[in-house]
Amino acid sequence: MKWSAKYLLYIGGAVLGVILLVWLVRGVQKTEVNVEVDDRIDITPEQIESIKAIGEWEFLAIADEELVDTVRRGFFSDDQLARIYYGTVRLGINMHQVRPGWIKSAGDSIEVTLPKIGLIDRDFIDEARTKSFHESGRWKAADREDLYKRAYQKMLSHCVTPENIQVARQNGEEQFRRLMKSMGYEHIAIKWEE
Repeated sequence: MKWSAKYLLYIGGAVLGVILLVWLVRGVQKTEVNVEVDDRIDITPEQIESIKAIGEWEFLAIADEELVDTVRRGFFSDDQLARIYYGTVRLGINMHQVRPGWIKSAGDSIEVTLPKIGLIDRDFIDEARTKSFHESGRWKAADREDLYKRAYQKMLSHCVTPENIQVARQNGEEQFRRLMKSMGYEHIAIKWEE
């Protein structure tokens, strides 16, 4: 009798273990795993502020040199002053000039409206590199300042052209497209303020 009670306990435990195993297997078979993909990408206020914090964003730099001269007629001789000015005119945008609502996103699309292209730095003449090409006679600081102003205007007229502004826009669009792509946007529209 001792054997049979012990034997029945083992069999009962085994049957109970099988029932428990069947119950667990059926429970696992009924379990489903669902994966949902959220295609929506939202640009956060922090991301917008970090883009604006870039400040001035250069899209095109044009190195230029200008020869400017002046002649002062005298009774016995003429005085001449000729100087070469070097500078780098930088075109781009100031992100602090964007208007409210300049960036709008919906799903995987984004629309960006950028401020117009302009000068990044108004002090673009490198005075340390300015050279006197020819100088005869006596010249005052006001005369040299006048030459500087003429060189400044020449550089502006030669560098800030519709063609260069268009190149700067194209470079700006390319840089912004790369930035928005890196943030996960697929459809990117870039507009410019006029």
